[in-house]
Amino acid sequence: MESPVLENLDFETKAPSRIGDRSTSDVVVRLRTQDGRDEWLYCHSHILVEKCKYFADRLSENWPTCQILDSRSCVEVYCQESDFDHHVNVLRLLYVATDGPVDDMWHGVRNALGILRVAVELECPQIVTACVNYLEAIPWEESEEEEILRIIPRMGSQAEPILARMQPVNPSAIEQLEYMITEDDDAPLLTADDEIKSEVKECVKRLFARFSHVLEALLAERTESTSVESKMQLFQSHLSDLSWACQMLTKMEIMREFVNTWADASDKIVQVVEQESPTVVMVEIKSKAIEVAAKVLDAIGYGTVILPTAKRFHLVKVWLPFVRVTKPLIDSVATNDEDNLTLKIDGELWQSLESTFVSIILALPSVDQAEILTEWLENDHIRYPDLTEAFEVWCYRSKVAKRRLALVEEA
Repeated sequence: MESPVLENLDFETKAPSRIGDRSTSDVVVRLRTQDGRDEWLYCHSHILVEKCKYFADRLSENWPTCQILDSRSCVEVYCQESDFDHHVNVLRLLYVATDGPVDDMWHGVRNALGILRVAVELECPQIVTACVNYLEAIPWEESEEEEILRIIPRMGSQAEPILARMQPVNPSAIEQLEYMITEDDDAPLLTADDEIKSEVKECVKRLFARFSHVLEALLAERTESTSVESKMQLFQSHLSDLSWACQMLTKMEIMREFVNTWADASDKIVQVVEQESPTVVMVEIKSKAIEVAAKVLDAIGYGTVILPTAKRFHLVKVWLPFVRVTKPLIDSVATNDEDNLTLKIDGELWQSLESTFVSIILALPSVDQAEILTEWLENDHIRYPDLTEAFEVWCYRSKVAKRRLALVEEA
């Protein structure tokens, strides 16, 4: 005879299931602590079984302690008081598509670590993957880094990507860097509902399509100067529109698609604006491209949008050299043409962009950091962006990496 819980797995409702919906719930998860805390969460077996091995086992007919409570199964879960809220969050996350845009649900490093610890314990692979991706991508404070070192190594290979930025580096890279050193808040614009956000996303998608069309045309028609000139004017206009759209999307907290699309087009954008002669108009276009790139990089650097490691590394490799070379050009043209307001990039933007680069670099695996910092030290434009902070943190991590990880393994 089949378990009554498993029979319900074939049942499909028209509306998506929601945690706490007692009218459709067929299982109660009873969270309890030794301190007497006791909370009942009304859940749905088909979600628990599909996304969590612990509950799949507990709700199987082979589990002897499965109790029946007013036609519902009841699963009792005991936890420490400090982990109680993390268990509740994990249960809520089971109802979310964690393979989609969930960058804003973790609420910081410490909360994410607590969720990850519970997700590993309960064997919830989708939540574990999403949580690891988040922790691997965002910057950490020093105290958070120590907590990560204490917790993550005990979680096995599935959490190893989080420690990539602290791994020992090839000794040759360290030697090369050491040799080079010794030798040489606004209020929200509006409160947008899902319908408004969806419409805005579609408008921006169409704008990006027009921008991409001009971008491809410029790459294909570089020999026809008249045609290129008119297309560059259109390219500049679209860049201005994208800058405005980026500002809107940031305030509406829907930057994910914009960031991904800009990241995919970055190589071509830089290719177009780098090859043109440094006229005042062209410098204006470069300035506008940096303005948009700064907003995109800011969303990545501070964890608003989570991107895979390879894509973050590639973005730094594309935009860091471009910004490094272009800033002196913009500064010189702006000085010679003091009446041209479009060239006067706010000093705070340059400073913010520098901080963003540092934040993104420090969240990369240590070997990628070494490559970027080596190129920085070799470059004539070492004064901007100043990556000294990133370099000092990398040096510290490199010197103590083996000792710190060895101590954790022995604990």
